[in-house]
Amino acid sequence: MLGRRAEDYLEAIYELCRGKGYTRVKEIADHLKVKPATVSEMLSKLSREGYVLYRKRLFVTLTEKGVEVAREVRERRETLIKFLTALGVPKEIAERDACTIEHVLHEVTVEKLKMFVKFIENSPIYPKWLEHFEEFCKTGKHPCRFF
Repeated sequence: MLGRRAEDYLEAIYELCRGKGYTRVKEIADHLKVKPATVSEMLSKLSREGYVLYRKRLFVTLTEKGVEVAREVRERRETLIKFLTALGVPKEIAERDACTIEHVLHEVTVEKLKMFVKFIENSPIYPKWLEHFEEFCKTGKHPCRFF
């Protein structure tokens, strides 16, 4: 199982490879705000484990295995951002929090969150219950209570 840092690298490489199909150590370092030597060290590890194809001083690209992990990480993050913003969390905070928690949730939890997000996105009363939730957050009282 990959750790948080390795998943962040794979996701960054996935993003940076879009369009041209490869990236370079300096681009990854700039993207992740780390030193090129740190990137090279992680790329060597990811290469040994079969997630990237890394040719020093030339290019980096993801293997099929790396693409699969990067897509899973990206999907988890996007699901979490949608979930958190549906709760009313500002997008900037939701993105930061999603980046932190995307690596620690159990896959069953992520699957349930995905289904919940799909459910609320397709709910015909989605805006209404969200308004009710916002009212509840402000007042502590549910607007639908009749007693």
